[in-house]
Amino acid sequence: MKTSDFFYNLPEELIAQTPIEPRNASRLMLLDKSNGNVQHKIFSDLTDFLNEGDCLVLNNTRVIPARIYGVKKETGAVVEFLLLKQIENKVWECLCGPGKRAKTGTEFIFGEGQLECRVKEVKDDGNRIVEFICEDNIYAVLDEIGQMPLPPYITEKLENKERYQTVYSKNLGSAAAPTAGLHFTKEMLEEIKAKGVNIGYVTLHVGLGTFRPVKVDDVTKHRMHTEHYYMPKETADLINETHKNGKRVICVGTTSCRTVESVATKFGDIREDEGDTGIFIYPGYEFKCMDALVTNFHLPESTLIMLVSAFAGYDNVMNAYNTAVEEKYRFFSFGDAMFIY
Repeated sequence: MKTSDFFYNLPEELIAQTPIEPRNASRLMLLDKSNGNVQHKIFSDLTDFLNEGDCLVLNNTRVIPARIYGVKKETGAVVEFLLLKQIENKVWECLCGPGKRAKTGTEFIFGEGQLECRVKEVKDDGNRIVEFICEDNIYAVLDEIGQMPLPPYITEKLENKERYQTVYSKNLGSAAAPTAGLHFTKEMLEEIKAKGVNIGYVTLHVGLGTFRPVKVDDVTKHRMHTEHYYMPKETADLINETHKNGKRVICVGTTSCRTVESVATKFGDIREDEGDTGIFIYPGYEFKCMDALVTNFHLPESTLIMLVSAFAGYDNVMNAYNTAVEEKYRFFSFGDAMFIY
């Protein structure tokens, strides 16, 4: 299985640059994985395709305004820092650019002096281990001076930071949004609950993998980054009860999918758990928990399109993507959604 098998032609104008209003006015493609049939709806229609007793699993991670610009103390040179993963209280793994200005021992100052840092280590992959110094809580400082770490394919300025957060975001820690969840409004979630659909929350902090392309020709040789997750007991119990009653577990986004499948792979069942996962799901993987998936349209040759192909079938997914291009769907983070069932 080659990485190039997951390529598709995408005109640049179909990459969504700004979020649509209201959130649930985006388009929704329905994909029946049993036969590949496709239907075209609006995201607000999703409620009609959820059944009483189903369980919707949402990732309640919250994105950190993790892009900050530091001035090198020695020379005044400016370096961009993207905080990826918290190692300990004020020690983070970061992407730095240009990296040659951020050597081990280099010190930087941010904003009007609210934050300083020292580069502790340069890792083999080029990422930096950075120790930050500030009087206040670092998250409060980031909220003041940081920018949302929008993916490189989004070039428009985001006017409202909250549009790159889900309406149910809660636990700070992500370097990117779990974008399938961006389509839900609070009102829509209430409608879903009123229909008798249960909602469970997991946390997976989205990390470096969102920014890292697959660089090997052979898919099986790709090594995933790790991301931190938490499966609460109440969500585990809800998932188990759902399956016991013969109903569906529907993951919102590949991050929720990776969380439930990581736990199921680790234990053979679903239970409370916390840890780091590097699970890589590609065609041939046997799903152990997820029955349906709400997801966005993903980059060509990405691990995410591979995950979707594993769930819905390679031919079904590539056909659906080509149809989405023909129908001028909006792609990627601020784009349209699919419901695969």
